[in-house]
Amino acid sequence: MFDVSEDRFEELVVEALEGIPEAIKAHMANVALFIEDNPPTEEPHLLGLYDGIPLTERGDTYSGVLPDRILVFRNPLVAACETEDDLLREVRITVVHEIAHHFGIHDDRLDELGYA
Repeated sequence: MFDVSEDRFEELVVEALEGIPEAIKAHMANVALFIEDNPPTEEPHLLGLYDGIPLTERGDTYSGVLPDRILVFRNPLVAACETEDDLLREVRITVVHEIAHHFGIHDDRLDELGYA
């Protein structure tokens, strides 16, 4: 494990988000990304979390709801990595994984694609 500042971690998350193709970002609707230090105590293993209604489940009556949230958890990600390059790779995987949930892609398919 190594140490990384909160500011540097945020830069890595922004870099990962900027790496998402514009064609995909253009279809992200009513979703916000947040960085938190730790996951919920009942799920301490989580590196990220999607909390919301996937695009595939939104119907004609979807309106007036709070934005979906993508949460990226700093401490478990840093703890899982030995170098900044490792951390950047894991942050990218986590960001892509949670964005995929926003598009309705489930964990079994993400596992097949290498984004588990």
